[in-house]
Amino acid sequence: MHYLLALLCVLAAILAPAGAQAEKRVALVIGNGAYSNTAPLNNPANDAADAAGVLQRLGFEVVEGRDLDKRSMERLIRQFGTKLAGADVALFFYAGHGLQVGGQNYLVPTDARLASEGDVDFESLPLNLVIRQMEREAKTSLIFLDACRDNPLARNLARNMGTRSAQIGQGLAEVKTGVGTLIAFSTQPGYVALDGAGRNSPYAEAFLKHAEVPGKDISAVLVEVRNDVLKATNGKQVPWEHTSLTGQVYLRTLAAPAATEPVTASARSYDKEMEIAFWNTVKDSKSPAVVEAYLERYPNGTFSGLARVLVTQLKDPPAKAKEPAKVAALPAPEVKPQPAPSEPQVLARALQTELKRVGCDPGTVDGRWGGKAREALGEFARYAKVTMPTEEPSSVALEAVLSRKERVCPLECDKGEKEVDGRCVAARAAEKPKPARKPAQETREARPRREAPEAPRSPKLCWSQDGRNFAAVPCPN
Repeated sequence: MHYLLALLCVLAAILAPAGAQAEKRVALVIGNGAYSNTAPLNNPANDAADAAGVLQRLGFEVVEGRDLDKRSMERLIRQFGTKLAGADVALFFYAGHGLQVGGQNYLVPTDARLASEGDVDFESLPLNLVIRQMEREAKTSLIFLDACRDNPLARNLARNMGTRSAQIGQGLAEVKTGVGTLIAFSTQPGYVALDGAGRNSPYAEAFLKHAEVPGKDISAVLVEVRNDVLKATNGKQVPWEHTSLTGQVYLRTLAAPAATEPVTASARSYDKEMEIAFWNTVKDSKSPAVVEAYLERYPNGTFSGLARVLVTQLKDPPAKAKEPAKVAALPAPEVKPQPAPSEPQVLARALQTELKRVGCDPGTVDGRWGGKAREALGEFARYAKVTMPTEEPSSVALEAVLSRKERVCPLECDKGEKEVDGRCVAARAAEKPKPARKPAQETREARPRREAPEAPRSPKLCWSQDGRNFAAVPCPN
Protein backbone atom coordinates (compact mmCIF):
# COMPACT_ATOMS: atom_id res chain seq x y z
CA MET A 1 0.00 0.00 0.00
CA HIS A 2 2.78 2.43 0.91
CA TYR A 3 4.55 1.57 -2.32
CA LEU A 4 1.38 2.29 -4.31
CA LEU A 5 0.89 5.67 -2.60
CA ALA A 6 4.47 6.66 -3.29
CA LEU A 7 4.08 5.68 -6.95
CA LEU A 8 0.93 7.79 -7.25
CA CYS A 9 2.71 10.80 -5.74
CA VAL A 10 5.56 10.46 -8.24
CA LEU A 11 3.12 10.21 -11.17
CA ALA A 12 1.21 13.26 -9.93
CA ALA A 13 4.44 15.26 -9.78
CA ILE A 14 5.41 14.19 -13.29
CA LEU A 15 2.00 14.89 -14.85
CA ALA A 16 1.42 18.23 -13.07
CA PRO A 17 1.39 21.17 -15.51
CA ALA A 18 4.51 23.30 -15.62
CA GLY A 19 2.63 26.46 -14.64
CA ALA A 20 1.31 24.82 -11.47
CA GLN A 21 4.59 25.45 -9.68
CA ALA A 22 4.50 28.73 -7.77
CA GLU A 23 6.68 31.55 -9.08
CA LYS A 24 9.42 32.67 -6.71
CA ARG A 25 9.17 36.41 -6.00
CA VAL A 26 11.43 38.37 -3.66
CA ALA A 27 11.19 42.10 -2.86
CA LEU A 28 13.38 44.59 -1.00
CA VAL A 29 11.56 47.68 0.30
CA ILE A 30 13.38 50.62 1.94
CA GLY A 31 11.94 53.95 3.05
CA ASN A 32 14.32 56.57 4.47
CA GLY A 33 12.82 59.79 5.82
CA ALA A 34 14.19 60.45 9.32
CA TYR A 35 17.48 62.06 8.23
CA SER A 36 19.78 63.22 11.04
CA ASN A 37 21.71 65.93 9.20
CA THR A 38 19.01 67.54 7.09
CA ALA A 39 15.26 68.16 7.20
CA PRO A 40 13.28 64.87 7.43
CA LEU A 41 10.98 63.64 4.69
CA ASN A 42 7.42 62.92 5.78
CA ASN A 43 6.37 60.25 3.31
CA PRO A 44 9.06 57.60 2.67
CA ALA A 45 8.32 55.52 5.79
CA ASN A 46 4.62 55.43 4.85
CA ASP A 47 5.45 54.70 1.21
CA ALA A 48 7.63 51.75 2.22
CA ALA A 49 5.12 50.32 4.71
CA ASP A 50 2.25 50.52 2.21
CA ALA A 51 4.35 49.13 -0.66
CA ALA A 52 5.47 46.18 1.52
CA GLY A 53 1.83 45.36 2.30
CA VAL A 54 0.83 45.44 -1.39
CA LEU A 55 3.78 43.27 -2.44
CA GLN A 56 3.04 40.69 0.25
CA ARG A 57 -0.51 40.42 -1.08
CA LEU A 58 0.93 39.95 -4.55
CA GLY A 59 2.93 36.92 -3.41
CA PHE A 60 6.35 38.48 -2.80
CA GLU A 61 8.62 37.48 0.05
CA VAL A 62 9.36 40.97 1.36
CA VAL A 63 12.56 42.16 3.06
CA GLU A 64 11.63 45.54 4.54
CA GLY A 65 13.45 48.36 6.31
CA ARG A 66 12.59 51.94 7.27
CA ASP A 67 14.74 54.88 8.37
CA LEU A 68 17.98 52.93 8.07
CA ASP A 69 21.52 54.16 8.68
CA LYS A 70 24.34 52.92 6.42
CA ARG A 71 25.19 49.76 8.39
CA SER A 72 21.53 48.79 8.62
CA MET A 73 21.06 49.30 4.87
CA GLU A 74 24.10 47.14 4.12
CA ARG A 75 22.80 44.33 6.35
CA LEU A 76 19.34 44.46 4.76
CA ILE A 77 20.73 44.45 1.20
CA ARG A 78 22.90 41.43 2.08
CA GLN A 79 19.89 39.64 3.58
CA PHE A 80 17.95 40.36 0.38
CA GLY A 81 20.79 38.94 -1.70
CA THR A 82 20.72 35.61 0.16
CA LYS A 83 17.05 35.15 -0.76
CA LEU A 84 17.47 35.86 -4.48
CA ALA A 85 18.87 32.50 -5.60
CA GLY A 86 16.52 31.01 -8.20
CA ALA A 87 14.08 33.93 -8.06
CA ASP A 88 11.80 34.41 -11.05
CA VAL A 89 11.10 38.05 -10.18
CA ALA A 90 13.17 40.36 -7.95
CA LEU A 91 11.77 43.77 -7.01
CA PHE A 92 13.36 46.77 -5.27
CA PHE A 93 11.27 49.71 -4.04
CA TYR A 94 13.15 52.67 -2.56
CA ALA A 95 11.73 55.93 -1.20
CA GLY A 96 14.03 58.60 0.21
CA HIS A 97 16.99 60.74 -0.77
CA GLY A 98 19.26 59.82 -3.65
CA LEU A 99 21.89 61.69 -5.63
CA GLN A 100 24.10 61.33 -8.68
CA VAL A 101 27.84 61.99 -8.70
CA GLY A 102 29.74 61.70 -11.96
CA GLY A 103 26.78 60.00 -13.63
CA GLN A 104 26.51 57.31 -10.91
CA ASN A 105 23.49 57.05 -8.60
CA TYR A 106 23.71 56.67 -4.81
CA LEU A 107 21.12 55.90 -2.12
CA VAL A 108 21.42 58.07 1.00
CA PRO A 109 21.15 56.47 4.49
CA THR A 110 19.65 58.49 7.33
CA ASP A 111 23.02 59.14 9.05
CA ALA A 112 24.82 60.56 5.98
CA ARG A 113 26.46 64.01 6.27
CA LEU A 114 28.19 64.27 2.85
CA ALA A 115 30.42 67.14 3.91
CA SER A 116 33.08 66.35 1.29
CA GLU A 117 33.51 64.48 -1.96
CA GLY A 118 35.17 61.53 -0.22
CA ASP A 119 32.14 61.06 2.03
CA VAL A 120 30.06 59.85 -0.92
CA ASP A 121 31.90 56.51 -1.01
CA PHE A 122 31.79 55.97 2.75
CA GLU A 123 28.40 57.41 3.75
CA SER A 124 26.14 56.43 0.83
CA LEU A 125 25.41 53.22 -1.08
CA PRO A 126 25.75 52.86 -4.88
CA LEU A 127 22.51 51.83 -6.56
CA ASN A 128 24.48 49.35 -8.68
CA LEU A 129 25.21 47.34 -5.53
CA VAL A 130 21.54 46.31 -5.45
CA ILE A 131 21.06 46.04 -9.22
CA ARG A 132 24.04 43.71 -9.70
CA GLN A 133 22.72 41.30 -7.07
CA MET A 134 19.29 41.23 -8.69
CA GLU A 135 20.54 40.74 -12.25
CA ARG A 136 22.99 38.05 -11.17
CA GLU A 137 20.36 35.85 -9.47
CA ALA A 138 16.87 36.68 -10.80
CA LYS A 139 15.35 36.12 -14.23
CA THR A 140 13.48 39.44 -14.12
CA SER A 141 14.42 42.54 -12.11
CA LEU A 142 12.06 45.45 -11.37
CA ILE A 143 13.44 48.59 -9.67
CA PHE A 144 11.21 51.47 -8.51
CA LEU A 145 13.03 54.62 -7.38
CA ASP A 146 11.10 57.40 -5.67
CA ALA A 147 14.44 59.00 -4.84
CA CYS A 148 14.63 62.17 -6.91
CA ARG A 149 13.37 64.48 -4.15
CA ASP A 150 14.92 67.87 -3.43
CA ASN A 151 18.13 66.94 -1.62
CA PRO A 152 19.84 69.57 0.62
CA LEU A 153 22.72 67.15 1.24
CA ALA A 154 23.54 67.18 -2.49
CA ARG A 155 23.50 70.98 -2.52
CA ASN A 156 25.86 71.13 0.49
CA LEU A 157 28.17 68.64 -1.19
CA ALA A 158 28.17 70.67 -4.41
CA ARG A 159 29.10 73.83 -2.53
CA ASN A 160 31.98 72.08 -0.75
CA MET A 161 33.28 70.60 -4.00
CA GLY A 162 33.74 74.04 -5.57
CA THR A 163 34.78 73.77 -9.22
CA ARG A 164 34.10 70.01 -9.22
CA SER A 165 30.44 70.59 -8.37
CA ALA A 166 29.54 69.88 -12.00
CA GLN A 167 29.80 66.20 -11.08
CA ILE A 168 26.76 66.59 -8.80
CA GLY A 169 23.70 66.29 -11.02
CA GLN A 170 20.17 67.21 -10.05
CA GLY A 171 17.94 64.20 -9.41
CA LEU A 172 19.17 60.81 -10.60
CA ALA A 173 21.09 59.83 -13.73
CA GLU A 174 19.86 57.39 -16.36
CA VAL A 175 20.91 53.81 -15.61
CA LYS A 176 22.28 51.21 -18.02
CA THR A 177 20.92 47.75 -17.30
CA GLY A 178 21.20 44.19 -18.49
CA VAL A 179 18.62 42.01 -20.18
CA GLY A 180 15.38 41.43 -18.27
CA THR A 181 15.54 44.57 -16.14
CA LEU A 182 13.16 47.51 -15.79
CA ILE A 183 14.03 50.65 -13.84
CA ALA A 184 11.20 53.07 -13.07
CA PHE A 185 12.06 56.60 -11.89
CA SER A 186 9.51 58.79 -10.13
CA THR A 187 10.49 61.62 -12.51
CA GLN A 188 12.68 62.32 -15.53
CA PRO A 189 16.47 61.90 -15.19
CA GLY A 190 17.93 65.15 -13.88
CA TYR A 191 14.64 66.43 -12.42
CA VAL A 192 13.31 66.68 -8.84
CA ALA A 193 10.21 64.77 -7.69
CA LEU A 194 7.64 66.05 -5.20
CA ASP A 195 7.43 64.62 -1.68
CA GLY A 196 3.66 65.07 -1.44
CA ALA A 197 1.34 66.61 1.14
CA GLY A 198 -0.65 63.49 2.05
CA ARG A 199 0.30 60.10 3.45
CA ASN A 200 2.23 59.12 0.31
CA SER A 201 4.22 60.83 -2.41
CA PRO A 202 2.38 61.32 -5.74
CA TYR A 203 4.41 58.52 -7.32
CA ALA A 204 3.96 56.03 -4.46
CA GLU A 205 0.24 56.79 -4.25
CA ALA A 206 -0.23 56.07 -7.97
CA PHE A 207 1.89 52.89 -7.78
CA LEU A 208 -0.07 51.55 -4.80
CA LYS A 209 -3.33 52.28 -6.63
CA HIS A 210 -2.48 50.36 -9.81
CA ALA A 211 -0.06 47.60 -8.70
CA GLU A 212 -2.85 45.23 -7.66
CA VAL A 213 -5.02 45.66 -10.77
CA PRO A 214 -5.29 42.15 -12.27
CA GLY A 215 -4.39 41.35 -15.86
CA LYS A 216 -2.15 44.37 -16.54
CA ASP A 217 1.51 43.87 -17.36
CA ILE A 218 4.03 46.14 -15.67
CA SER A 219 4.32 48.45 -18.71
CA ALA A 220 0.57 49.10 -18.68
CA VAL A 221 0.67 49.66 -14.90
CA LEU A 222 3.39 52.29 -15.30
CA VAL A 223 1.44 54.09 -18.01
CA GLU A 224 -1.45 54.48 -15.54
CA VAL A 225 0.99 55.58 -12.82
CA ARG A 226 2.47 58.21 -15.14
CA ASN A 227 -0.95 59.60 -16.08
CA ASP A 228 -1.97 59.86 -12.40
CA VAL A 229 1.26 61.64 -11.42
CA LEU A 230 0.99 64.07 -14.33
CA LYS A 231 -2.54 64.92 -13.24
CA ALA A 232 -1.66 65.22 -9.54
CA THR A 233 1.32 67.53 -10.20
CA ASN A 234 -0.20 69.57 -13.06
CA GLY A 235 2.39 68.16 -15.45
CA LYS A 236 5.40 69.17 -13.33
CA GLN A 237 6.52 65.59 -12.60
CA VAL A 238 6.87 63.05 -15.40
CA PRO A 239 7.66 59.46 -14.29
CA TRP A 240 10.24 57.76 -16.49
CA GLU A 241 11.33 54.19 -17.27
CA HIS A 242 14.24 52.38 -18.85
CA THR A 243 13.40 48.82 -19.84
CA SER A 244 15.12 45.85 -21.42
CA LEU A 245 12.41 43.34 -20.52
CA THR A 246 12.07 40.53 -23.04
CA GLY A 247 8.42 39.72 -22.32
CA GLN A 248 5.37 40.78 -20.37
CA VAL A 249 5.59 40.77 -16.57
CA TYR A 250 2.46 40.76 -14.41
CA LEU A 251 2.34 41.75 -10.77
CA ARG A 252 -1.12 40.19 -10.57
CA THR A 253 -2.42 37.87 -13.26
CA LEU A 254 -5.96 37.02 -14.29
CA ALA A 255 -7.40 33.55 -13.82
CA ALA A 256 -5.81 31.09 -16.24
CA PRO A 257 -7.75 31.08 -19.56
CA ALA A 258 -8.85 27.94 -21.38
CA ALA A 259 -6.10 26.16 -23.29
CA THR A 260 -5.48 27.72 -26.67
CA GLU A 261 -3.01 27.29 -29.45
CA PRO A 262 0.43 28.30 -28.14
CA VAL A 263 1.85 31.60 -29.33
CA THR A 264 5.51 31.69 -30.27
CA ALA A 265 7.82 34.03 -28.42
CA SER A 266 8.73 35.89 -31.62
CA ALA A 267 5.09 36.55 -32.52
CA ARG A 268 4.33 37.65 -28.96
CA SER A 269 7.23 40.09 -28.56
CA TYR A 270 7.92 41.36 -32.11
CA ASP A 271 5.86 44.57 -31.98
CA LYS A 272 6.74 45.24 -28.34
CA GLU A 273 10.47 44.96 -29.07
CA MET A 274 10.19 47.22 -32.12
CA GLU A 275 8.29 49.82 -30.08
CA ILE A 276 10.89 49.76 -27.31
CA ALA A 277 13.68 50.19 -29.88
CA PHE A 278 11.89 53.21 -31.37
CA TRP A 279 11.21 54.70 -27.93
CA ASN A 280 14.78 54.27 -26.66
CA THR A 281 15.91 56.15 -29.78
CA VAL A 282 13.52 59.11 -29.64
CA LYS A 283 12.93 59.68 -25.91
CA ASP A 284 16.00 61.90 -25.40
CA SER A 285 15.79 63.72 -28.73
CA LYS A 286 15.55 67.51 -28.73
CA SER A 287 13.55 67.48 -31.97
CA PRO A 288 9.72 67.41 -31.77
CA ALA A 289 9.64 65.86 -35.27
CA VAL A 290 11.63 62.84 -34.08
CA VAL A 291 9.33 62.23 -31.10
CA GLU A 292 6.30 62.72 -33.37
CA ALA A 293 7.72 59.98 -35.61
CA TYR A 294 7.21 57.55 -32.71
CA LEU A 295 3.59 58.75 -32.31
CA GLU A 296 2.93 58.28 -36.03
CA ARG A 297 3.91 54.62 -35.77
CA TYR A 298 2.48 53.93 -32.29
CA PRO A 299 -0.39 56.41 -31.68
CA ASN A 300 -1.69 54.20 -28.88
CA GLY A 301 1.65 52.76 -27.81
CA THR A 302 2.90 52.13 -24.31
CA PHE A 303 4.77 55.45 -24.24
CA SER A 304 2.35 57.52 -26.36
CA GLY A 305 1.13 59.64 -23.44
CA LEU A 306 4.68 60.50 -22.42
CA ALA A 307 5.63 61.19 -26.05
CA ARG A 308 2.83 63.77 -26.35
CA VAL A 309 4.05 65.47 -23.17
CA LEU A 310 7.58 65.59 -24.59
CA VAL A 311 6.40 67.08 -27.88
CA THR A 312 4.55 69.79 -25.96
CA GLN A 313 7.61 70.52 -23.82
CA LEU A 314 9.93 70.67 -26.84
CA LYS A 315 7.63 72.98 -28.80
CA ASP A 316 6.83 75.22 -25.82
CA PRO A 317 9.50 74.72 -23.12
CA PRO A 318 8.40 75.96 -19.68
CA ALA A 319 10.26 78.86 -18.14
CA LYS A 320 12.88 77.70 -15.66
CA ALA A 321 11.85 78.49 -12.10
CA LYS A 322 14.49 80.15 -9.97
CA GLU A 323 14.57 77.70 -7.10
CA PRO A 324 17.38 77.49 -4.52
CA ALA A 325 17.80 73.80 -5.38
CA LYS A 326 18.74 74.64 -8.95
CA VAL A 327 21.37 77.26 -8.10
CA ALA A 328 23.92 74.81 -6.75
CA ALA A 329 22.77 71.65 -8.49
CA LEU A 330 23.68 71.55 -12.15
CA PRO A 331 21.60 69.68 -14.73
CA ALA A 332 22.46 66.09 -15.42
CA PRO A 333 24.84 65.47 -18.31
CA GLU A 334 23.04 64.28 -21.39
CA VAL A 335 23.33 60.51 -21.74
CA LYS A 336 22.48 59.00 -25.09
CA PRO A 337 20.33 55.87 -24.75
CA GLN A 338 22.20 52.66 -25.41
CA PRO A 339 20.40 49.58 -26.72
CA ALA A 340 20.31 46.67 -24.30
CA PRO A 341 22.34 43.61 -25.29
CA SER A 342 19.23 41.87 -26.65
CA GLU A 343 18.30 44.80 -28.92
CA PRO A 344 20.80 44.95 -31.84
CA GLN A 345 18.70 42.72 -34.10
CA VAL A 346 15.54 44.65 -33.19
CA LEU A 347 17.35 47.95 -33.76
CA ALA A 348 18.57 46.70 -37.14
CA ARG A 349 15.03 45.71 -38.12
CA ALA A 350 13.70 49.13 -37.13
CA LEU A 351 16.47 50.89 -39.08
CA GLN A 352 15.85 48.71 -42.16
CA THR A 353 12.13 49.57 -41.99
CA GLU A 354 12.82 53.31 -41.88
CA LEU A 355 15.45 53.18 -44.65
CA LYS A 356 12.95 51.50 -46.92
CA ARG A 357 10.42 54.24 -46.08
CA VAL A 358 12.76 57.03 -47.25
CA GLY A 359 13.63 55.17 -50.46
CA CYS A 360 17.02 53.69 -49.49
CA ASP A 361 16.60 49.97 -50.15
CA PRO A 362 18.24 47.83 -47.40
CA GLY A 363 17.04 44.54 -48.85
CA THR A 364 14.97 42.17 -46.73
CA VAL A 365 13.78 43.61 -43.41
CA ASP A 366 15.03 40.75 -41.23
CA GLY A 367 17.29 42.36 -38.59
CA ARG A 368 20.48 41.08 -40.28
CA TRP A 369 22.85 43.95 -40.91
CA GLY A 370 24.60 42.89 -44.10
CA GLY A 371 26.23 44.61 -47.05
CA LYS A 372 22.93 45.69 -48.62
CA ALA A 373 21.83 47.40 -45.41
CA ARG A 374 25.21 49.12 -44.96
CA GLU A 375 25.05 50.35 -48.55
CA ALA A 376 21.52 51.71 -48.00
CA LEU A 377 22.58 53.60 -44.86
CA GLY A 378 25.61 54.97 -46.70
CA GLU A 379 23.36 56.24 -49.50
CA PHE A 380 21.07 57.87 -46.94
CA ALA A 381 24.03 59.62 -45.30
CA ARG A 382 25.31 60.84 -48.68
CA TYR A 383 22.00 62.23 -49.92
CA ALA A 384 20.95 63.58 -46.51
CA LYS A 385 24.42 65.14 -46.11
CA VAL A 386 25.02 63.75 -42.63
CA THR A 387 27.96 61.86 -41.13
CA MET A 388 27.36 58.65 -39.19
CA PRO A 389 28.81 55.14 -38.80
CA THR A 390 27.26 52.65 -41.21
CA GLU A 391 29.00 49.40 -40.31
CA GLU A 392 26.54 48.63 -37.49
CA PRO A 393 22.98 49.83 -36.72
CA SER A 394 22.82 52.57 -34.10
CA SER A 395 20.32 54.78 -32.34
CA VAL A 396 22.06 57.80 -33.88
CA ALA A 397 21.35 56.47 -37.37
CA LEU A 398 17.76 55.55 -36.55
CA GLU A 399 17.10 59.01 -35.12
CA ALA A 400 18.53 60.64 -38.27
CA VAL A 401 16.31 58.56 -40.57
CA LEU A 402 13.25 59.08 -38.37
CA SER A 403 13.69 62.85 -38.67
CA ARG A 404 13.15 62.74 -42.45
CA LYS A 405 9.56 62.56 -43.59
CA GLU A 406 10.25 62.85 -47.33
CA ARG A 407 12.03 60.51 -49.74
CA VAL A 408 15.83 60.86 -49.45
CA CYS A 409 17.40 58.36 -51.87
CA PRO A 410 16.42 58.99 -55.52
CA LEU A 411 14.50 56.35 -57.40
CA GLU A 412 16.74 54.55 -59.91
CA CYS A 413 14.84 53.34 -62.98
CA ASP A 414 16.06 50.87 -65.62
CA LYS A 415 16.85 51.88 -69.16
CA GLY A 416 13.70 52.70 -71.05
CA GLU A 417 11.84 53.66 -67.84
CA LYS A 418 10.99 56.97 -66.26
CA GLU A 419 9.97 57.99 -62.70
CA VAL A 420 6.33 58.99 -62.40
CA ASP A 421 4.82 59.70 -58.96
CA GLY A 422 7.50 57.69 -57.17
CA ARG A 423 7.28 54.66 -59.51
CA CYS A 424 9.27 53.47 -62.51
CA VAL A 425 7.13 53.06 -65.63
CA ALA A 426 7.90 52.49 -69.28
CA ALA A 427 9.05 55.69 -70.93
CA ARG A 428 6.26 55.58 -73.55
CA ALA A 429 3.65 55.02 -70.87
CA ALA A 430 5.14 57.89 -68.93
CA GLU A 431 4.73 60.32 -71.82
CA LYS A 432 1.80 62.58 -71.38
CA PRO A 433 -0.76 62.24 -74.18
CA LYS A 434 -0.71 65.13 -76.57
CA PRO A 435 -3.75 67.37 -76.33
CA ALA A 436 -6.37 66.76 -79.01
CA ARG A 437 -5.86 68.93 -82.05
CA LYS A 438 -8.40 71.66 -82.37
CA PRO A 439 -10.57 71.55 -85.54
CA ALA A 440 -8.70 73.19 -88.34
CA GLN A 441 -9.92 76.56 -89.37
CA GLU A 442 -11.84 76.62 -92.55
CA THR A 443 -9.50 76.70 -95.52
CA ARG A 444 -10.19 78.44 -98.67
CA GLU A 445 -11.03 75.10 -100.28
CA ALA A 446 -13.30 74.11 -97.41
CA ARG A 447 -15.24 77.30 -97.49
CA PRO A 448 -18.46 77.24 -99.46
CA ARG A 449 -17.94 78.73 -102.92
CA ARG A 450 -19.50 82.09 -103.26
CA GLU A 451 -20.93 82.92 -106.69
CA ALA A 452 -19.83 86.31 -108.02
CA PRO A 453 -22.71 88.56 -108.94
CA GLU A 454 -23.47 88.73 -112.64
CA ALA A 455 -21.95 91.74 -114.29
CA PRO A 456 -24.49 93.85 -116.04
CA ARG A 457 -24.58 92.94 -119.68
CA SER A 458 -23.30 95.51 -122.13
CA PRO A 459 -25.67 96.55 -124.90
CA LYS A 460 -25.01 94.89 -128.26
CA LEU A 461 -22.75 97.04 -130.39
CA CYS A 462 -22.68 97.42 -134.10
CA TRP A 463 -20.26 99.07 -136.40
CA SER A 464 -21.30 102.16 -138.15
CA GLN A 465 -19.42 103.93 -140.91
CA ASP A 466 -19.33 107.60 -140.72
CA GLY A 467 -17.47 108.65 -143.75
CA ARG A 468 -14.19 106.92 -143.68
CA ASN A 469 -14.33 106.07 -139.89
CA PHE A 470 -15.99 103.13 -138.13
CA ALA A 471 -17.56 103.48 -134.69
CA ALA A 472 -19.24 101.07 -132.29
CA VAL A 473 -22.77 102.08 -131.64
CA PRO A 474 -25.73 100.33 -130.08
CA CYS A 475 -27.40 98.14 -132.54
CA PRO A 476 -30.90 99.07 -133.41
CA ASN A 477 -33.54 96.83 -131.82
